[in-house]
Amino acid sequence: MSGAPASPASAASTAGPVLRDIHLPAEPSWWPPAPGWWLLAACVLLAMAALAWAWRRHHRARRYQRRILDELERLVRAHREDGDRAAMLGGLHQLLRRVARLHDAAAVRMRGEAWREVLARVPVDSATLDHLQRLDQLIYQPPRGDDDGELVEAARRWLHLAVKPSAWKPPTASPERADA
Repeated sequence: MSGAPASPASAASTAGPVLRDIHLPAEPSWWPPAPGWWLLAACVLLAMAALAWAWRRHHRARRYQRRILDELERLVRAHREDGDRAAMLGGLHQLLRRVARLHDAAAVRMRGEAWREVLARVPVDSATLDHLQRLDQLIYQPPRGDDDGELVEAARRWLHLAVKPSAWKPPTASPERADA
């Protein structure tokens, strides 16, 4: 009979395998990000690009508006200095036509009621339209000593709105325009 005491290793082998400590998986890496983060980054970049585009468009429109209104002020200043009313009226008329041409290419050839319809596509009051319509006739009349302050203010109001593309109403279909 073997009376030797059992060793701990042999006791463990009879009791089952020796278990080691539990190992947790490695922490997830920060790269590459999950698909949701890619989508969020794409949305943020798209929003930033849209904001940059809108800011640039607004800035360009403001710069154009400033340039047009500065040209109007140069015409008025030149009229005050040299008193040449015909030059001011002609320059004012050309300025209105140039701005209108950006939205309607046929505006440079229009006269009378057709020209008034082009001017009316910018939402201004009827008094302003009347002054601008009168300008179309004044450039062909001999110079008089009239005060042109109301005419210049009407042009300023119209030009201030006309340089904004969103301010223009769509053209109305009329029989004269269909032939042109």
